[in-house]
Amino acid sequence: MKNILLLTMIMCLPAFGQEQGERPLSLQDCRRLALEYNEKIKTADNAVEKARIDRQIAFAQYLPKVDGSLTLVHTKNIDLLNQDFLGLQLQTRGTYMAGISLTQPLYVGGQITSANRLARIGQTVSEEQQRKTRMQVIADVDNAYYTLIAVHSKVQMLEAYAWQMQELYDQVKLATSVQMATENDLLRIATKQNEVSYQLQKARNGEQLCGWALANVIGTDFEQTIIPTDTIFDSQSSTQNSQFSGLSEDFSNRPDLLLLQQQVKANEVLVKKARSNYLPTVALVGRYSHYDNLKLKGGLTLPDIGSLGISHNMSGGNPMALLSVSLPIFHWGAELKKVKKAKLDLSDAMLQLQQNERGMRVEVHKAVQNVIDGQRMVETATVGRQQADENLRVMRQKYDNQLCTMTDLLDAQSQWQQARSNLIEAQTQQKIYETEYLRVTGRLE
Repeated sequence: MKNILLLTMIMCLPAFGQEQGERPLSLQDCRRLALEYNEKIKTADNAVEKARIDRQIAFAQYLPKVDGSLTLVHTKNIDLLNQDFLGLQLQTRGTYMAGISLTQPLYVGGQITSANRLARIGQTVSEEQQRKTRMQVIADVDNAYYTLIAVHSKVQMLEAYAWQMQELYDQVKLATSVQMATENDLLRIATKQNEVSYQLQKARNGEQLCGWALANVIGTDFEQTIIPTDTIFDSQSSTQNSQFSGLSEDFSNRPDLLLLQQQVKANEVLVKKARSNYLPTVALVGRYSHYDNLKLKGGLTLPDIGSLGISHNMSGGNPMALLSVSLPIFHWGAELKKVKKAKLDLSDAMLQLQQNERGMRVEVHKAVQNVIDGQRMVETATVGRQQADENLRVMRQKYDNQLCTMTDLLDAQSQWQQARSNLIEAQTQQKIYETEYLRVTGRLE
């Protein structure tokens, strides 16, 4: 009984010691770091910002456009009239013309409205894509985090097993010295110790690799050892958690489904936009032009008077208003064919939605079943561990009282190891199943 209590104390020691270069992190800490530094998250954030800018650009099409122009002219003089008594030249050196125009679209067949609807859909799509990326990153973090905990728990279990075998080896060695046990028993224990040592080394190597995998997901330094602080699996947490007490197969909030629905809406708008290509467009244009420094110079020769110089500087402005109407008449049916093609694209989007919706329903149903099976596996593994603990305790007492053989005791210890390993795997897989269930139903965050 004392040996079992000592083993239990070893298994309940803090999961990781504090050493230089170690960084304790909880699951929430890892999630936060991944969401802050993961490159996929940053790319999704940029896509949301670009979609917001696109929506602002689309809205600007409703507003009037103001354009300005400036023209400078510098050429040689132009002879307008050259007679014996009259000579005139138009001087354009330094002449400039400036203008400003305002264009207000009145009706463009619904193209501006369609563009704004597409921009709104694009923003919604980018936000859902961002949410999908965040959930996938969180799922990757959970998977790596729980796997690291599981491997370390196996390391702890194997260390306790190695301590158990060492204690048995010391006991049998003492018994051998007084000829109460055989050398064969001692050799069998040593062989078992080598096997446990090999398994322990493999587990420690796996623990290091799992730590690197988690560091890669959350974007931390590989030289720094991550110390998970959430190291206890609560077998009752799943059944008590409202998220898993009544498992729902509703996936209406899943980003994948919403993205497909938005794609259908976008194709509906594109059909309307294609129809607007053969509708009239009406725009109001206001314009004002100003010119200056345009000179007219020359001379007039009159009898008895002589020559008279002529110089005139011309400048002025010209306001103008236009109403522009454009109506497509005949384009060899090209616009109608564009509408037909847009309708086919809409049909494809609806078919893709139906197909993927069925696949998602199967995926959610499988995730629900996995959570239920995971809970049952944990319950079964918990009972198995309790039975293995009791069996080991009984066999150890019998061996001490010479009521069972060394083979029976080693078998009980192997069963103890296997039972604890099974429980660790079942608890880890249950947590991963729960995260996957939340992801496929769109409720991970």
